[in-house]
Amino acid sequence: MFASHVAFFSLFLSSLVFLHGAAADQAEALRTYIVQLHPRGSTGGGDATSSDHDWHLAFLIKSVPSSVEQDDKRQRKPSSRLLYSYHTVFDGFAARLTVGEAAALRALQGVASVREDRRVELHTTYSYRFLGLNVCPTGAWARARYGRGVVVGVLDTGVWPESPSFDDRGMPPVPDRWRGVCETGERFNATNCNRKLVGARFYSKGHRANYPTDPSDAAARAREYASPRDAHGHGTHTASTAAGSAVAGASVLGAGAGEARGVSPGAHVAAYKVCWFNGCFSSDILAGMDDAVRDGVDVLSLSLGGFPIPLFEDSIAIGSFRATVRGVSVVSAAGNNGPEPSSVANEAPWMLTVGAATLDRRFPAYVRLGNGRVLYGESMYPGKIDLKNGGKKALELFYAAGGSREAMYCMKGSLSAAEVAGKMVVCDRGITGRADKGQAVKEAGGAAMVLANSEINRQEDSVDVHVLPATLVGVTSPSVLKPDVIAPGVNIIAAWPGSVGPSGLDGDARRSNFTVLSGTSMACPHVSGIAALVRSAHPSWSPAMVRSAIMTTADVTDRQGKPITDGDGGDRADAFAMGAGHVNPALAVDPGLVYDIEPADYVTHLCTLGYTQREVFKITHSAVNCSELLHENPGFTLNYPSIAVAFKDGGGETSAVLRRTVTNVGAPNSTYTARVAAPPGIKVTVAPTTLAFAEFGEKKSFQVRVDASAAA
Repeated sequence: MFASHVAFFSLFLSSLVFLHGAAADQAEALRTYIVQLHPRGSTGGGDATSSDHDWHLAFLIKSVPSSVEQDDKRQRKPSSRLLYSYHTVFDGFAARLTVGEAAALRALQGVASVREDRRVELHTTYSYRFLGLNVCPTGAWARARYGRGVVVGVLDTGVWPESPSFDDRGMPPVPDRWRGVCETGERFNATNCNRKLVGARFYSKGHRANYPTDPSDAAARAREYASPRDAHGHGTHTASTAAGSAVAGASVLGAGAGEARGVSPGAHVAAYKVCWFNGCFSSDILAGMDDAVRDGVDVLSLSLGGFPIPLFEDSIAIGSFRATVRGVSVVSAAGNNGPEPSSVANEAPWMLTVGAATLDRRFPAYVRLGNGRVLYGESMYPGKIDLKNGGKKALELFYAAGGSREAMYCMKGSLSAAEVAGKMVVCDRGITGRADKGQAVKEAGGAAMVLANSEINRQEDSVDVHVLPATLVGVTSPSVLKPDVIAPGVNIIAAWPGSVGPSGLDGDARRSNFTVLSGTSMACPHVSGIAALVRSAHPSWSPAMVRSAIMTTADVTDRQGKPITDGDGGDRADAFAMGAGHVNPALAVDPGLVYDIEPADYVTHLCTLGYTQREVFKITHSAVNCSELLHENPGFTLNYPSIAVAFKDGGGETSAVLRRTVTNVGAPNSTYTARVAAPPGIKVTVAPTTLAFAEFGEKKSFQVRVDASAAA
């Protein structure tokens, strides 16, 4: 089957507007800006012999006034304002500027754009087996050499190097081509790296500029390490999910026991700490991507992002384009804003965007009501409920119905001890973290918690390592369908720092080498690991070929052969929810056919979407004439593995013809036949219906005609 996934949809994007105070007394406040430049010499500016740092500093000197008061010179000095000079995935720099200085810089010749720094959010013992990975000599792991020779770069909250998931026993030597470093800092030195953890860096200039820390604030200092060391756990969890070593007897305080392995256990890991207690700033992310590509990573894993914004304003999209051009596969999380429509983040067509799916493993926790009804939920609370009378006494149920909104969501300090002491408290999900609600109930004297899903969460059961007995009851471009695939992202057990309790709460004194987390942040590293396996099996493949292999081999049914649903007990998931389907690494290593895309094709694609030449330059760093490009490529469509067509309501065209080209990466003398399952009211025809390949590497093209006239 060569036209594996055909989908049709209409998607409308709206830009997010970030509002900032415009009071006169704030006009001179310093803010962080990311400045994109035209190539040196293309506009007649810049000394070709100077370093990038000096070139960037020259722009600051022109825009930052030199005549300032003596007591303000340190803050105003141009060199002190420069945070980062970018060289690889971006041409430009990050600097601290006033609004007026940013406007002056924006007017200089050679400056392509000046935009304010943007904050984005951070979006197992079993999941590798769920994906069909095992130690069989003929299995996908063996065929892909367990990911050996591949370096997975993880941009996140850092890494806990002492975790057994980063033990390098049995690992091959560090690749000769590797140019990364193990950056020293607080509680981190060069000896923390090994043949598994081959590099670690940290980036805090954007973070510190936006959230300066008072040296006397001990609590703030305790929350972070000024080094690649992970103080939160998110980065350790994602890195070990992608490429963690085998750890026997792994569990979360005894729950979920088994052997933990990353999806690509033979791959090397490089950690780039770009996220801190208050999120991740674009200036730091770009610096991490810049170094990662220059260091020599093969796969970049980004479990972070925000709401969708135009690509030419999205630093992650811009940086990932240059990474893709240099042969790096960029895998990103789709965000946790679903199931609302048009809520996918990281939607650039050169990225592999991942949504979250569930496993077939449960951590049951039941609530038996006084009328005999039993509610099913899930929890990882490891203790036992200490009830009186031999455990036979029932707990009184409490819910703040009609009370304050804060109490209904069990926010810290909102619950009355007189009302909840010794009771089982029902908390609505939302606003605050799930485990935080349990802590609030515990502090108020509550004996247990029932966490109730809202309508938007449907029947999703994301478990937590609660601090008291608790259970949860009941996730912009119109021509490319996102997410691309879904992968395990709910109740994922993976490595955890030794300084943080498994619930992630400050007051949790328990310690475990592993914990459970949920979200597309957990799904993303699964696919990053699969990408590493494919790269190891096929080191000459382009990022587009790697993505194609993962997408065209994805499953649209669950392990019982039933349709995948959008939430437990929900409706059948469509392409908007799951993209091409659920990843299947065993098939991805040997896909038969792939859809390849040259970097220049993305540029043409952006022109077809109506982007201006200035906007295309901001994204791709390519100076193009879209009119000429479209004239040279009539009827161009991006050679993407999925097909999306947007038709306007109320008239207009109701049919379209799209061209696709596939490359045979399977056996010679092979034949593929198209099978189409069209949506209701849509007619889809493929010509030719059969493709025969005589040789390995041979390319063949076909056309897909979509007719929606019957549905109009």
